[in-house]
Amino acid sequence: MAGGPHSGRAGKGRIVSVMTSGKGGYREAGVDLASADDALRRVKELVASTYTPGVLKGLGAFGGLFELPGDIEHPVLVASTDGVGTKTMVATRQRAYAGIGRDLVDHCVNDILVQGARPLFFLDYVASSRLEPAVTAAVVEGVAAACRANGAALLGGEMAEMPGVYREGELDVVGTVVGIVERRHVVDGASVREGDVLLGLASGGLQTNGFSLARHVLGDALDEPFGDGTVADALLAPHRSFLPAVAPLLLAGDLVKGMAHITGGGLPGNVPRSLPDGLGAVVHRGSWQEPAIFALLRERGALDEDEMARVFNLGVGFVLVVAPERVVQARDLCPEPLATIGHVEAGSGVRFG
Repeated sequence: MAGGPHSGRAGKGRIVSVMTSGKGGYREAGVDLASADDALRRVKELVASTYTPGVLKGLGAFGGLFELPGDIEHPVLVASTDGVGTKTMVATRQRAYAGIGRDLVDHCVNDILVQGARPLFFLDYVASSRLEPAVTAAVVEGVAAACRANGAALLGGEMAEMPGVYREGELDVVGTVVGIVERRHVVDGASVREGDVLLGLASGGLQTNGFSLARHVLGDALDEPFGDGTVADALLAPHRSFLPAVAPLLLAGDLVKGMAHITGGGLPGNVPRSLPDGLGAVVHRGSWQEPAIFALLRERGALDEDEMARVFNLGVGFVLVVAPERVVQARDLCPEPLATIGHVEAGSGVRFG
């Protein structure tokens, strides 16, 4: 779909693509090229606002070029691709488009942070049955804001208008991040030992996982008052970037032994990914503050604790594994609270105690 006579660009590698039946013309097929061009003009400045020194401006008409920093002796690139799932359906209903752009970037940044990497650049993909310039610009505005906050360049991407593939009013957003870490500083969990401590950072909400179940349970209650807003507001709580909280700990060398981003699968599905073979974890229920939205989901959906833990993060967005004698150091370095939520034990998987 990239390139071709009906493609356009804003910044490095940003493409608008269209798919039609080939009969009549683009407008008759449901594609408004003028609208697409308007979207491109609106996002151009947003893309440029994220450029970092590594971006090679003015080069690469079909691909973004990025020069690796020269201050890393043995650089390792770390990449991840993800989306925000059906959270887009709640966001679309509420017309809260910038939020899902930020969620997209933060989710991907957290995924490479697990290996100790910091982001270099980001690529996004926004698709719908028909591009609405205001909607597209709002999504990219959120993407650009999160890129600037995380120190990443929005190097390129695509805005695809595909009538017949997406239903009217639907929106899909996907992103890819590429980051870098010094080889000797890669965090891979190899040094984790029995007795090491699990420290949790608060998620604040669902982040970007569990929305199929959440919408099934709360779909009729989105406009109900809840907390300081509505149920929909609580569901759309931002997917936080944990880079600002974790970066100071990574500068301390071998302080952090392992990390887990708590996404789909919850604590049971993600904590074991940070542990070597032969080790599991005990997680202590009630050892952290759980946002109220989870109690509402539990109550309205009559969901048992096992299902809650498998689907949702329950308020823990990121987990770090440190030696027990270094917990105080970790807390001193972290700019936000770290809850002690459990410890490593012999075995496998996660059990709740």
